[in-house]
Amino acid sequence: MSPRDYDLEPFWMPFTANRQFKAAPRILVSAKDMHYTSEDGRKILDSTAGLWCVNAGHCRDSIVRAIKQQAGTLDFAPTFQMGHPGPFRLAQSIAQLAPADLDHVFFANSGSEAVDTALKIALAYHRIRGEGQRTRLIGRERAYHGVGFGGISVGGMTPNRKTFGAMLPGVDHLPHTHNLEKMANSRGQPEWGAHLADDLERIVALHDASNIAAVIVEPVQGSTGVVVPPKGYLEKLRAICDKHGILLIFDEVITGFGRLGRAFAADYFGVVPDMITFAKGVTSATVPMGGVIARKHVYDAFMAGPEGIELFHGYTYSGHPLATAAGEATLALYHEEQLFANAASLASYFEDAAHSLVGLPNVVDVRNIGLMAGIELAPRGGKPGARGYEALLRCFEAGLLTRTTGDTLACSPPLMVNKAQIDEIFGTIAKVIKEIS
Repeated sequence: MSPRDYDLEPFWMPFTANRQFKAAPRILVSAKDMHYTSEDGRKILDSTAGLWCVNAGHCRDSIVRAIKQQAGTLDFAPTFQMGHPGPFRLAQSIAQLAPADLDHVFFANSGSEAVDTALKIALAYHRIRGEGQRTRLIGRERAYHGVGFGGISVGGMTPNRKTFGAMLPGVDHLPHTHNLEKMANSRGQPEWGAHLADDLERIVALHDASNIAAVIVEPVQGSTGVVVPPKGYLEKLRAICDKHGILLIFDEVITGFGRLGRAFAADYFGVVPDMITFAKGVTSATVPMGGVIARKHVYDAFMAGPEGIELFHGYTYSGHPLATAAGEATLALYHEEQLFANAASLASYFEDAAHSLVGLPNVVDVRNIGLMAGIELAPRGGKPGARGYEALLRCFEAGLLTRTTGDTLACSPPLMVNKAQIDEIFGTIAKVIKEIS
């Protein structure tokens, strides 16, 4: 290992215990397909697709070529009152993938921006239709919707909220759907819990439907530790929103682009929202990109308004040339290699491998759907998160990159994963769980 030619201290790392990391850093220097290479030359199997995002695998040649070519042809073009071919082509491809009449795409640069965009579209939609009093937004406990003030307001993960004051006014939350007593070690969607969607009726009765703009949920809650919706739950939310004229937004930043073996979780569950937020997998994380897919009736409401700018919202880098080139190449690769179908074909094998951990010491729950799994460990007395963090470190030492949320290990490998690599992922986790106390 050559000496570092940089100082660790100036970089204030996100969502990281900076002092602990800088005392014992874990540096990744290259990646290819299913593996990272660490600073000390070890191959690290990626069981988390980076951060739920490298769906096509690392440093895929066709995506790299597309980015290089675009950088040498058109490095930047504004999309305010101007355009370039990239976002039009990519939006068409995304709309073709999306279910039903989700057919218009607004580009952002991250999942956080996508969520704030969707919330703003929801508020503006009701206003332009003459229902401007619909300003209340409904999120869910334990939800992660990024780190903008809109996202943390409708989000429900306490550490992400507690430091930042009152946030947006007029936000309420549905209860989360995780119940160890009723759901532990469910395979796929739990049988119990659809009734939890009925709490939306209580919220409607409290605030009146005429004041509620939108409900936003992750079809599968990812960052909180892979919480899978009970059978019938999402269908109930859709029916209640329809009954009261409330928009339903699916945050598919994690589940979009093949994570469940379909283009979107909306396809998998057969529930069509009014908007879908996406990011991560759209470019296989090579260039930051996010966005919102809106149903025809949402878009058409804006186009029926006065002539001129219909929505005063956007970002300098909306539809950036490098991001759209990466997106086009990524979607082409998904199609050419049938990566969504590969994920679907391996879902049952992945489920069996994950549930092989049931009964190991301190494992209190294993939950899964598609190529997503959460392994929840019992917390140590007075030290929540300590056992999960130790498992993360030991997995890395053993050549496996995983993620932790508190004491839950999360796995979401690139969609090019194979059975041998699935065996390695859960075999390594099993070995580590047996070693730690």
